[in-house]
Amino acid sequence: MLRFLITLTFCLLNLLPAAYGREGQVVRIEPLVQQGQLLIDADIDFTLGDDLRDVAQKGVPLYFTADLEILRPRWWWFDKTVITTEQTWRIQFNALTRQWRISLDDLSLPATTLDEALDLVRHIRGWQMGPASQFTPDVDYEGQLRLRLDTSRLARPFQVDALNSNAWSLTTPWKKFTFSLSAGTPRN
Repeated sequence: MLRFLITLTFCLLNLLPAAYGREGQVVRIEPLVQQGQLLIDADIDFTLGDDLRDVAQKGVPLYFTADLEILRPRWWWFDKTVITTEQTWRIQFNALTRQWRISLDDLSLPATTLDEALDLVRHIRGWQMGPASQFTPDVDYEGQLRLRLDTSRLARPFQVDALNSNAWSLTTPWKKFTFSLSAGTPRN
């Protein structure tokens, strides 16, 4: 009997990630300079659980926020924070038009499926960090990036539900990266 209970518990624990979605991760981060601006391209791998998909298909907007920090290490003092920023996407289903919308700042784009809308969050391209001139050439900078489901932007009843359910806890671990800009990089 004990062996049966242990086997049953193990099977049920293996089913939990399928219900809630698996832990995501930042796969790739690539800083680049274009027209004198530092841009970030990143790829993030995550899936939504069935509970979040159901809520989204009922028209509840989901907010995904990417957090980014860039530091300049200093051996003689605390690291200097160069950039701390975030970018938030809003994904919502409109039942009347049967269309998904993904919004970023003032830009709003249509999508035919939830996965198509999520692809814009999964593949960040051209995220502008600021002028490249604020970075000293040939100095190593350290950065970190993560993506999270931003439950603080939900309506109050959903915030309470998010506190009580693991289905709403989608957050990737921080992904660290290092980079430096060479002295020959154009800084228009």
